[in-house]
Amino acid sequence: MGGVEDEEPALKRMKISSKGSVGLSNGSSSIEPVGGCSSDLMARPLPSEGDGQVVGSKGVIKREEFVRIIAKALYSLGYKKSGAHLEEESGIPLHSPGVNLFMQQILDGHWDDSVATLHKIGLADESIVRSASFLILEQKFFELLNGEKVMEALMTLRTEIAPLCIYSSRIRELSSCLVSPSPKQDVVKVRSRSKLLEELQKLLPPTVMIPEKRLEHLVEQALILQREACPFHNSSDKEMSLYSDHHCGKDQIPSRTLQILESHDDEVWFVQFSHNGKYLASASNDRTAIIWEVGINGLSVKHRLSGHQKPISSVSWSPNDQELLTCGVEEAIRRWDVSTGKCLQVYEKAGATVVSCTWFPSGKHILSGLSDKSICMWQLDGKEVESWKGQKTLKISDLEITDDGEEILSICKTNTILLFNRETKDERFIEEYQTITSFSLSKDNKFLLVNLLNQEIHLWNIEGNPKLVGKYKGHRRARFVIRSCFGGLKQAFIASGSEDSQVYIWHRSSGELIETLQGHSGAVNCVSWNPANPHMLASASDDRTIRIWGLNCVKKKYQNAHSNGIHYCNGAT
Repeated sequence: MGGVEDEEPALKRMKISSKGSVGLSNGSSSIEPVGGCSSDLMARPLPSEGDGQVVGSKGVIKREEFVRIIAKALYSLGYKKSGAHLEEESGIPLHSPGVNLFMQQILDGHWDDSVATLHKIGLADESIVRSASFLILEQKFFELLNGEKVMEALMTLRTEIAPLCIYSSRIRELSSCLVSPSPKQDVVKVRSRSKLLEELQKLLPPTVMIPEKRLEHLVEQALILQREACPFHNSSDKEMSLYSDHHCGKDQIPSRTLQILESHDDEVWFVQFSHNGKYLASASNDRTAIIWEVGINGLSVKHRLSGHQKPISSVSWSPNDQELLTCGVEEAIRRWDVSTGKCLQVYEKAGATVVSCTWFPSGKHILSGLSDKSICMWQLDGKEVESWKGQKTLKISDLEITDDGEEILSICKTNTILLFNRETKDERFIEEYQTITSFSLSKDNKFLLVNLLNQEIHLWNIEGNPKLVGKYKGHRRARFVIRSCFGGLKQAFIASGSEDSQVYIWHRSSGELIETLQGHSGAVNCVSWNPANPHMLASASDDRTIRIWGLNCVKKKYQNAHSNGIHYCNGAT
């Protein structure tokens, strides 16, 4: 359709009005048929085989709607001739003659005529007619005012806008424009006429004026649904194609051991990637933490952090990834400089020991759970600035705070998670029927992943009243704290450690178990998915190692296989 120029007979061609073309909202120009009669604007529909009213094998797509949406897309893309040819050949106009007239009247500024036409284009809902009339007459009012035709603007307001009996507060704002020499800018909004047409298009039913980019929206919707239904989708959406239905294979899931990190001398209890994905921190029963640097050739030790007197249960990265907190088991919190490995501050409280820690979103404070079941906030220099007492946490508990700094999350009872608002002191609760062992907050702060004693992981939507929206099963947990995490592209997957020495991966939406990773020889205590690389996963185990998992398609074989306490693999184990 797009390339036809001179091969069509003259009587089947449209021509640009001799008065000049004016762009309509669909990207077309003001056009008139050669014969001059608006009823002859479109050719008669061509005969079609079969029913002809629907297209597609399922019989659910109405032919007329389909053609109109394609024509709309062609005009929007700038293919005006192709759009006009489609209308002509199909006999299906993008808009009725009345709507085309209405659009042209808007662009020409024929306000009274456009209001009259509006009443004739078959709108059943009178409220829509009034609202559309208001927008048109408001534009008329402002253009008169800008042309210094104050009395005409006043008459429009009194005799045309006010009798519509809607938007009284807006009418008062318009009145203020007449009496104030310099009305507020947010009141005087003189749209371009094409912008007015866009606003009217949003207001009118889609059967009358097809919304902008409707075809693009439908295609995007189809692609998103295919992506969400694909259990293995873990690559950039840019790789999705319209040429075939989307389906990824398991090769998009990190399932091959690329490295074994062996620098700890005892069980590794916790691992966490930095927000930028450039570092990994690990915590161990050997009372040390290690900062690993992620490089092209794998991970290498950047700093070994020593100073705790007891095993380290967890770590927490500062919002800018320049500092790291380490939390000793019922001991103290230490704050470290990532670049130098130097301990900057030790946080302790008389009469209580620290059981959990996290950063305040601003990076200027830290939060800690204490053995006396309270939660306190510290300045970076170690000064306590706020404390929330009562049953706020347990001796074994994770601690999180939402990105807006408003809500603190902690295990307050064996089967209950507290969501505590710092400002209002309001409390919300997630109550489980089993003992809670750990939890993890999603990146968007909308979901919470809760690990239970009964070998289940529950997904809760915590917007408003918390709702249980997913369950994941299959891993093993009998004696230890096992941690899980969100991960992959758009956090579309759930990964968890397990006491059977394996890593389990589920598709988040469907709950389907899609992969189990073998290789560890002891319980897998914690997993962490690199937030900057959906194809990199780390797991920490009682076998004293950390495994870095990547894609099966990785061909590279690392050199120096045992340097720096690191073992590089080129196979599954």
